Amino acid sequence: MALGIAVAARTPVLLWGGPGTGKSSAVQALAAAMEWPCEVVIASIREPSDFAGLPIVVGDGVRFAPPSWASNLVAAGHGVLFLDEISTAPPAVQAALLRVVLERVVGDLTLPPGVAVVAAANPPEQAADGWDLSAPLANRFCHLEWQVNASDVAEGLAAGFPVPVVPRLPDGWMTRVARVRAQVATFLLLRPGLVSMPPLDRASAGRAWPSPRSWEMAATLVAASQSVEASSPVIAALVTGCIGAGPGIEFLSWLEELDLPDPEMVLADPDRFELPERGDRAYAVLTSVAAAVAADPTVERWAAGWKVMGRAGETAPDVAAMAARILARCRPEGAAAPAEAAAFLPLLREAGLL
Repeated sequence: MALGIAVAARTPVLLWGGPGTGKSSAVQALAAAMEWPCEVVIASIREPSDFAGLPIVVGDGVRFAPPSWASNLVAAGHGVLFLDEISTAPPAVQAALLRVVLERVVGDLTLPPGVAVVAAANPPEQAADGWDLSAPLANRFCHLEWQVNASDVAEGLAAGFPVPVVPRLPDGWMTRVARVRAQVATFLLLRPGLVSMPPLDRASAGRAWPSPRSWEMAATLVAASQSVEASSPVIAALVTGCIGAGPGIEFLSWLEELDLPDPEMVLADPDRFELPERGDRAYAVLTSVAAAVAADPTVERWAAGWKVMGRAGETAPDVAAMAARILARCRPEGAAAPAEAAAFLPLLREAGLL
C-alpha cells in the first residue's frame, strides 16, 4: 500500500531489499495492472549521458539529446520510470540522476507529471560492487523496506504473487497538503534541530534523513494517505521513509497528541471557534486555517479566516499574528479588508505586506 500511495502521489520512491526478492517484478506488474508503460533503466550499466543527455552540436549551439526511454515516456504522457540497481550506479551516474529524480529533466526533455519515478536497490553489502547512495540523491526519495516472509513466498508460489495496488486519489486531495504542511511547520518550530540533519557517516546519508525537501515530501504523502484512509502503519512507513525513523516517529507521536479540528469546519463557522490553550495546538490550528484559505482563496473564505484570527487575537495576539501573515499574502482580488485585520496592521506593515 505504501508503494502504491507514493506512485499515486508521484513522489519518487526507492525500494530497499535483498537480491531475488521480487522488487523488479512487483514494479513491472504494478505498471502492467495500471496499463501504464514501464521503462526499465538499469542504472549500474548506464553512463552519465544516459540521464544528462548526449551533447550534440546544432548550428551555433549544443543540445542534449535524450535517450529513447525518456522520449517514450514523454510520448505516452504517463508511465513508470523504473531505475533498477541504483545502489550499484557509480558516483558520476548518481550525480546525473539528480535532475532526473527531482526536476524530472532528461537531456532537453522534461518528463510529464503523469510519470512516476520508482527505484530499487540492494543494500551495498549485498550488491555487486555496490556503492552507498550519495546524500543528495538519497534525499530525493521516500525509502521503503521491501519485506519478504516465508508465508508470503509460499502463498505466492502456490497461487501467484499479489500485484501492488495504486489507489485512486480523490479529486481535491491536494488541498489536504496545505493543512499537513502547516502541522509540519508547527512541529519544526518546536523542534528546530530536526529541520535538516544530514548524517555524518556515508551509509546513513544514503538513506532517509530530514531536510526541508524531505519534510515537504512527507507532508505530501501524509495528505495522500489520509485522502484514501490508509492505515497508521502505512503512514508511518511513508513518513519514516522520507525523514528517517527517529524524526518520523517523533513527528507522528506529536501529531497524534494534537487532536486538531478540521480547518474547513472552522472556516464554515468561524464565530464558534475556540482557541486551544496549549501553545503548539493553537499555532497548528491557526496555521492550518490560514493554509486552507491560501489553498482556495475565495473572498468568503478569506473573510472567514480573518474572523478566526480576530477571535484568536483576543487571547493570543502573538500566535495569531504569525498566521495572519499567511492570510495577508493570499488576499483574493476584490476582497475588502475586514475589520478583524485592523489589530494586525502594524505587524503586517512592518513585514511589508501592505
